[in-house]
Amino acid sequence: MNNCTSNFDFSTKFNYPGIMDPETPPEEILTTYSSAADASASEPLKPAQLWRQHAGALWENGRHKDNCYAFIHEIDEFMRLRKIATYDDMLIDKLVDHFREIGNRNSTINRKLSALYRLLRKAERSGQISRLPSYVRLRERNSRVRFLTADEELLMFGSVSNRNPHHELLCRFLVDTGARIGEALALKWGDIHNNVATFWITKSGKSRSVPLTERAAEAIGLARAFGGSGPFSTISYPNFKYNWNQARKENRFADDPHMVPHILRHTCASRLVQAGIDLRRVQTFLGHQTIQMTLRYAHLATNDLDQCANALNAMNSASANKRKKTASAAHPRPVKKDSPKARPRKSAAKAVKTVKPQPSERTRRPDA
Repeated sequence: MNNCTSNFDFSTKFNYPGIMDPETPPEEILTTYSSAADASASEPLKPAQLWRQHAGALWENGRHKDNCYAFIHEIDEFMRLRKIATYDDMLIDKLVDHFREIGNRNSTINRKLSALYRLLRKAERSGQISRLPSYVRLRERNSRVRFLTADEELLMFGSVSNRNPHHELLCRFLVDTGARIGEALALKWGDIHNNVATFWITKSGKSRSVPLTERAAEAIGLARAFGGSGPFSTISYPNFKYNWNQARKENRFADDPHMVPHILRHTCASRLVQAGIDLRRVQTFLGHQTIQMTLRYAHLATNDLDQCANALNAMNSASANKRKKTASAAHPRPVKKDSPKARPRKSAAKAVKTVKPQPSERTRRPDA
């Protein structure tokens, strides 16, 4: 087998340097083998050999392909050291145990085995193995969602700006669009029209358009001074990450494992949910393939719960008023017998008492 992985450290996730070995594989590697289930057949190809045959058809060039390269060669090394030659359920169980022993979380294990399964499915269709091993995807727990406060954003952006103003413009753009760093770096000037940015190179493979905030539009305008085919096309990701990590140390966030550039995407999502934007719109804005990804931010939508309580209060109040009206109609209030009935008031003319005129002294008869 080729020695391109002899210096690879398989205890880490993403330390592959990103350089594929361009040499032509040996002739025997290009041979098609059937599954080892047939005793008369030769051993199936190792994962690294399958990668050399099928990686170009299964993965586009980029960081994701480089990560899958690291996963496949880690599995290949595991099988070689333990002299495992068959792809069966026992292999999957041993891989899960090994990954957990070295501290991988279920989400990381799922991604490693997903890369292997994609390669094995291609091998099965090509007749190189007869059946796929069974595997039940491990349950992934929602990890803590860390986002920047306004003060933390001010500190981090200021430190990044002192090191590289172009990198600070990228930070502004990321936190107001929720874009992944790779999407922002691949953005071209022709992808921006009428204050809307369209990302063509995305994780899901589907294009996505998002409206720009005033701050994001300003960052793009200022980025023209740095040249390039796009606002951030001249930025090197390793250089950007280095400046970010230096700002992180400068602001005493070195011990915070969540203070990574991807926190800008979390911050955008968290602010949208806190502002009352429904989760379906947030999903579309961020480009999540499933709503489950967006539900990680659902606990931040506390204001929406107030609306639920207000709706229930209104329903309860309406029901109580209706019950009161129904009870009044069925049981009218009785009139008390002891109480005098209301008498009609007499008219003012009848109420005035007539006074009989008295005779004057002249007309009074004398005493007899």
